[in-house]
Amino acid sequence: MVNMKISRHIQDKFQEYIQLFPATGIIGPRQVGKTTLAKHSASDHDFLYLDLERQTHRDKLVDPVFFLSQFKEKCVILDEIQFMPQLFAELRGIIDEDRRPGRFIILGSASPDIIRGSSETLAGRVGYLELTPFTALEVDDLGRLWVRGGYPLSYLAPSAKAGILWRRQFIKTYIQRDLGLLGLNTDVAVMERFWRILASAQGQLLNAENLGRSLGISRTTIKRYIEFLEGAFVLRVLPPWFRNLKKRLVKSPKVYIRDSGLLHSLLGLDNHEALLNHISVGVSWEGFVIEQIINSLDDETSAFFYRTQQGAECDLILEKNGSVVAAIEVKHGARAKVGKGFKIAMEDTKAAAGFLICNTKETFKINEKISVTGLTHFLVHLLPDL
Repeated sequence: MVNMKISRHIQDKFQEYIQLFPATGIIGPRQVGKTTLAKHSASDHDFLYLDLERQTHRDKLVDPVFFLSQFKEKCVILDEIQFMPQLFAELRGIIDEDRRPGRFIILGSASPDIIRGSSETLAGRVGYLELTPFTALEVDDLGRLWVRGGYPLSYLAPSAKAGILWRRQFIKTYIQRDLGLLGLNTDVAVMERFWRILASAQGQLLNAENLGRSLGISRTTIKRYIEFLEGAFVLRVLPPWFRNLKKRLVKSPKVYIRDSGLLHSLLGLDNHEALLNHISVGVSWEGFVIEQIINSLDDETSAFFYRTQQGAECDLILEKNGSVVAAIEVKHGARAKVGKGFKIAMEDTKAAAGFLICNTKETFKINEKISVTGLTHFLVHLLPDL
C-alpha cells in the first residue's frame, strides 16, 4: 500500500479529471499504488469498490446495468478492469444516460490499447492518466530511488534486504502469473531469459532478429513481447528522431526497462556499491534519468533519441510543436565534457538548448546554448521553461 504522505504527481490532475469526465481511468503497472490513490481521492465521497480480479466481485456484474443502477449516487471504482473488458460497452450506455462527472474510476494494469477496444468504446467519456512508480519529484532521496526503483513497496521497504526480496518476488510473480492474467501467454522459462537479456541490453538498439535467435523464437514473437511489455508499462521503447536530413540516421528504437530497481535485480545488483562497480552503471543512470524526464513531460512534448550511422548521437531529444526544444546528454560522473557527437546532434536537430545532466549540484553554462546541471535542478527549474 502506498504511503499517502508521499504526494503523487497526478493527484491534482486526477481531481480535475473526476470533476470533468464521467469516468476517469488510472493506468499503470501492477503494484504501483493505483488502488490506494483512487480510494484516497474518493474518500470524500460515498464510493463502491469492486476488484475485478476477484471472482466474487465479477459475479456481481453478471448483469452490470442492473447491479450498477443500485449505486447511481456513488462513485464506483472498478479495479483491474482488464479482467472484464466487456464492461466498457455496458459503461458506455450507462454513462450516456447520465453524464455527470465523477461516476466511475477505472483502474487498469495495461494500456487502453491492450484493454481491448476501451479507448474507442468510451471515447469522449473517459480521461486516462498514467500513474508511474515514485519519481524524483515525489521523494527526497534520489540515490535510494535510483538503486531501489520507484515501486512503493520497494522504495518504502524497511530495509535494503526487504526491498531486494520484494523486487525479486515481483519479477517472479509478474513473469509466472501476471503476464498471463494480462493476456500474454508465454513459456515462463523463455520469458525469464528474455527479461534478463533485456536487462543486459539496457539502452541498446532493438534488434528483434538477434533477440529471437538467442531465445529460439521468431522475430515476430519478439516484437509481440516488446509491444505487450511496453503496453504493460514495464518497458520504455524510445523512438529515434529523424527528419528528411541528408544524413543516414539510425531508425531502430532503443529499449529500456523502465524501473531502475527491477533492472538492478535482474542484473543481480543489490546495493549501491555493487551498482557503482558494475559495467552497467552508466546505462543504468542513463535509463533512470531518461525515465524521470519523460515522466515529467507535458502532453505537448515528445521524446526521442538521435543517432547517425556515423556515430553522432544524443541520449534524449525533446520536441514540442515540431521544434526540438532540448538535446540532452546523460553522464554518470560529476564532471561532464561536451563531445563532438553531441554538438553535431544539436546542429542537425537545430535544438534550441543543450543540457548535460550529471551527478552535480552545480548548474553552469559551457557556452551560450549548452548547460551542465543535475537531474533535480533540471526537472524543477529548467524543464518547465522549455
